[in-house]
Amino acid sequence: QVQLVESGGGLVQPGGSLSLSCAASESISGYYVMGWYRQAPGKQRDMVATISSGNRPNYASAVKGRATISKDNAKNTVYLQMNSLKPEDTAVYYCKARRVRNGLEYWGQGTLVTVSS
Repeated sequence: QVQLVESGGGLVQPGGSLSLSCAASESISGYYVMGWYRQAPGKQRDMVATISSGNRPNYASAVKGRATISKDNAKNTVYLQMNSLKPEDTAVYYCKARRVRNGLEYWGQGTLVTVSS
């Protein structure tokens, strides 16, 4: 099964930017729909952005215009960049891979992003 490792979280000031990476242990090109999800304390895990095997992005309304998801198939890595961060963006951010062939889902361990002054 694919293993996912996120990196890039930390403390960010309001109005700042973040850049997260998710490295997969195997090729993601054409095989997986990749996505970023987040879970704030006491809340459910929500989709932030996904990118299809054909590189079509999809964004949650809460981040549309502030987030960009991309992937580098050669590096088996998915990225999330977000600008104009708000305190409500504070959450643990998770990377997910959904296998196109059978729908199986795999999650990373998560990386904490805290937006605070």
